[in-house]
Amino acid sequence: MRLWPLVSGGTAVESGQSSEEYRAVRALAALLMIGLSAMPLAAIAQGRPQMVQVDPVVQEPLTQTSPVIGRFVARQRGVVAALTRGPVSKVLVEVGDRVKKGDVLVELDSSRIDANLRLERAALSEKEAAATTAQGQLALAEQELRRLERLKKSAAFSQARYDDKLKDVNIAISEVAEAQAAAARAQSNVRLAEIDLGYATIRAPYNGVVAERHTEAGAYVSIGNSVVTLVNDEDMEVEADVPSDRISGLEPGRLVSVRLMDGSSREAVVRAVVPEENAMTRTRPVRLVPALNGADTAIATNQSVTVLVPVGEPRTVLSVAKDGIVPQGGRNVAFIVKDGKAEPRTVRLGEGVGDRFEVLEGLQLGDLVVVRGNERLRPGQPVTYQGMKPPPGNGKEPGGKGPGEVQGRSAPQG
Repeated sequence: MRLWPLVSGGTAVESGQSSEEYRAVRALAALLMIGLSAMPLAAIAQGRPQMVQVDPVVQEPLTQTSPVIGRFVARQRGVVAALTRGPVSKVLVEVGDRVKKGDVLVELDSSRIDANLRLERAALSEKEAAATTAQGQLALAEQELRRLERLKKSAAFSQARYDDKLKDVNIAISEVAEAQAAAARAQSNVRLAEIDLGYATIRAPYNGVVAERHTEAGAYVSIGNSVVTLVNDEDMEVEADVPSDRISGLEPGRLVSVRLMDGSSREAVVRAVVPEENAMTRTRPVRLVPALNGADTAIATNQSVTVLVPVGEPRTVLSVAKDGIVPQGGRNVAFIVKDGKAEPRTVRLGEGVGDRFEVLEGLQLGDLVVVRGNERLRPGQPVTYQGMKPPPGNGKEPGGKGPGEVQGRSAPQG
């Protein structure tokens, strides 16, 4: 059976040809035309270097880690309490307000405290006056005793009178001491009243944010009653419950990595390992001090964080970027740039190092691995990358064209 050539919109003209056979031949012809149209593009791609991105194989330390969920905790968090008693006059903060150390939080009505302070000051003046009187009595008794002493060799000297005056002097000394003690006690009462007056204004003991209010204007507070809860979010630590069999790698002072909820990483220093184990979970709390920066303003207490706990000693390894590895037929292949051409290498990989893999076999230090544009590379295909040095002879190929040029125009760069 013969078939006439087919053209677009044509029909089969051979007598006896069925419509099914005609459709099959037409489909085959269409496939042949698609293949022929792709051939020139492939030919162009083979003759023109492909722009790629490369990344060198580097040597870096590797520490095997195990993730442990931790949380941020504030080193300063607690209730600010009243240190004196009295009715609440003003509450000057709201929940969520940020305060500095020394800012006024609550004011108490200080009228009674002020009146008590004036009363104690009056009592102090009274006791000081009494002490002054006692000192005068002592001076008078000592003066009379000295006169009697001068009469000891005279016939007018009376031993009985001298003995009585000596006792009067001793009594006056005791009275002076008693008056001075009463004045000191009154001075202490004045100081206590002044302290109470100062405590009537409740101030923030440290920088922080008001997390809760416990009182309102018109309420009465006694010593120790809560007024506000304050959280210092400027001084945060990370607490993680680490399995006891991994504590050995977390000695104080060791630097570890922590991963925030947004995926970013921060360094943290182990401050302490609390020697208290949870019998149910077999874990111990570990406190770490993270190296936060000024942009970390959204961190809150109890926010989750992943602590990468080291489980072994660090070692130096070769590493390759993960984007440079292409799985092919059950093996890992990396294309390196050698003499301006792509050369595939079968690679055996080890542990992950962030966004890189440990290289066990297949690559050497300094190899330039293609990390962008490696999905469709073929062995021996010419490639170029930004900053690539031209080959000897100004990179001219036979026929006068450079590696980045095609006939009649320059090849696009980048």
